[in-house]
Amino acid sequence: MTNLRFNALETASARTAKEVEAPSNKISDYFGEDCFGLTQMKAALAPAIYKKVESAVKYGTKIDEATADAVASAVMTWAVSKGVTHHTHWFQPLTGSSAEKHDSFFDYTKGIETFKGSTLTQQEPDASSFPNGGIRATNQARGYTGWDPSSPIFITNKTLCIPTIFVSYTGDTLDYKTPLLKAQEAINKATIDVCNYFEEGVTSISASLGCEQEYFLVDKAFYAARPDLYIAGRTLFGAKPPHGQQLDDHYFGSIAPRVAAFMKDFELQCHKLGIPVTTRHNEVAPGQFEAAPLYEEINTAVDHNLLMMDVMEQVASEHNLAVLLHEKPFANLNGSGKHNNWSLITNKGRNLFQPEGSLYFLTFLVNTIKAVHVYGDLMRASIASAGNDHRLGANEAPPAIMSVFLGSTLTNFLNEVSESGKLVYAEGGDEYIELGVEKIPGLKLDNTDRNRTSPFAFTGNKFEFRAVGSTQNTATPMTVLNLIVAEQLTQFKASVDAAIAGGKDKEAAIREILVQYIKESEAIRFEGDGYSQEWVDEAESRGLSNVKDTPRALDFFISAEAKEIFAKHNVFTEREIEARHDVWSEIYSTKIDIESKAMEEIVLNKVIPASASYVSKLADSATKLSALGLDASAITTTLKEVTGFMAQAKEGVAAMVTERDRVLEIEDTNAQAVEFCDSIKHKYFDTIREAVDRLELFVDDAEWPLPKYSEMLFLK
Repeated sequence: MTNLRFNALETASARTAKEVEAPSNKISDYFGEDCFGLTQMKAALAPAIYKKVESAVKYGTKIDEATADAVASAVMTWAVSKGVTHHTHWFQPLTGSSAEKHDSFFDYTKGIETFKGSTLTQQEPDASSFPNGGIRATNQARGYTGWDPSSPIFITNKTLCIPTIFVSYTGDTLDYKTPLLKAQEAINKATIDVCNYFEEGVTSISASLGCEQEYFLVDKAFYAARPDLYIAGRTLFGAKPPHGQQLDDHYFGSIAPRVAAFMKDFELQCHKLGIPVTTRHNEVAPGQFEAAPLYEEINTAVDHNLLMMDVMEQVASEHNLAVLLHEKPFANLNGSGKHNNWSLITNKGRNLFQPEGSLYFLTFLVNTIKAVHVYGDLMRASIASAGNDHRLGANEAPPAIMSVFLGSTLTNFLNEVSESGKLVYAEGGDEYIELGVEKIPGLKLDNTDRNRTSPFAFTGNKFEFRAVGSTQNTATPMTVLNLIVAEQLTQFKASVDAAIAGGKDKEAAIREILVQYIKESEAIRFEGDGYSQEWVDEAESRGLSNVKDTPRALDFFISAEAKEIFAKHNVFTEREIEARHDVWSEIYSTKIDIESKAMEEIVLNKVIPASASYVSKLADSATKLSALGLDASAITTTLKEVTGFMAQAKEGVAAMVTERDRVLEIEDTNAQAVEFCDSIKHKYFDTIREAVDRLELFVDDAEWPLPKYSEMLFLK
């Protein structure tokens, strides 16, 4: 195994950047050429057929059989012209990644390619073989995928992919997309009702989303030489390198040629798929990068982010690189998030979070703050995962405490409202930073600063949910966010209507209720350093939850309050959310179980043998020095330290295995997840890692079997 590491070093050092040529110098010439959305349908379908599809996308009307047949024929003709031979329903089961089963267009009985509308709109995968939380038994296998016309059809790997929902035979949701679509309907209705207080003609709203995707890149040879990376997605061991991110010299630095070639290729494939990736840069940690798209309608944005992660992995492999999407692939370095930039846009083009001196803007701002105050625990649950537990609160990412950052201007205003009980707001003129350098124009000052320590920050004209993990399907946090804001707006409208019915003027009623909300939600607003211990202490005094581990955070999903709001807006039935609680608890246990077994294998098969070989050499050297009458104390001291760390690692693994066998016998899934968290992860992982990381520093470099941080992070 020692040779594997040095072979990886030799291979990685010899790599050069792959040449990447775009079809044109103008992205507009090929953007969307591999997707078939409304724009492509308008060109390919008869006007009457297109209007029916457009109505289905915009207003949720049903697509009839004739329309489905026409779309199927057009999309097959387009796909076959591009060399496509198979089609699949592309869906998002509770595994956390996408799923697909490919079928050929070719009809062997007729000898021609064919694609019916019935096949476009519905297929039948096995519903019992995917995680379902007990909703479907093995002998109850039937499930359905159904075409989602609001998300563009696309081609990847010469296969036509049709975005779909996934439900059981009994109609229970088994995917991430269906609840999101239901939450979209809820916020659409609730927002329209409130908008009508202020203007006429608002008939629909679009929840808008832009996902900033952080990731690490390592050479594929290093990845293959690290079992923890390809088994668990993160390094379970690894001594801190002398040079990490201390100098801040990687952030926004020049992009290495191999990485730049990967980025160019990755963006090229995304653009063909209609994914509007616009930003690339080095992130804070060495080896860490970010890609960000423009904002899209939330359902399409979620699909595109999931597809983007698939494309990223495929393209990286072609460049002899491996993408690490885990939230914390390297200890003592910044982890990776997926910052979700969210806003609400009316059909008249108004961004409801665009700051202005109006009651309209303040109504949606204050109600969103109030929603987070009331349902912050649900937001915490929506970002819970084994990977994100390593990142949250690790002095680089928002803590597990949910809070809202608004910036000094809005915060001062809301504080004044709380003190005075009066809501009067007038927007001032633009402010500028004057630099005193004539060549440089004054820089326009935003109405808020940026707070990267806040999990939910107002960033000018949108909210940024920064606590979402890099591996996550963003559908769940966005489902929860849309849902809680929808519920809060519903409560707001009921209160305003009641006040109006009681004789109050409409504007006076709105102002009075907003003042009440501002006072009630004051505890959730925080402007300071979310990384600090002072905030942890203060948050506790404010009554805010600080649940750091996933198994306990998941319990927020099955609280009476959560079940009520899920059922009220038809997002989850009680049966469905309890099933998901079961699935997510089991996924957590499985991931910790896998990590513990990978630890066991690496320690016993690699670390101990390499350390023993080094000990043998040390002992031989000590014996020879003593025989010559020379001082061997330095070597014998090292021997004691190395054998001590070997014993710590070996004994830790043995105890962990015994405890793991006990935990695996626990039948209740959530109880088992809690035990995996407390009795395996917290009790043994750090102790074993400490010993192995110390051995890495002691053992002869020629003996050490695992590629080191300094090699993986800096050799590109």
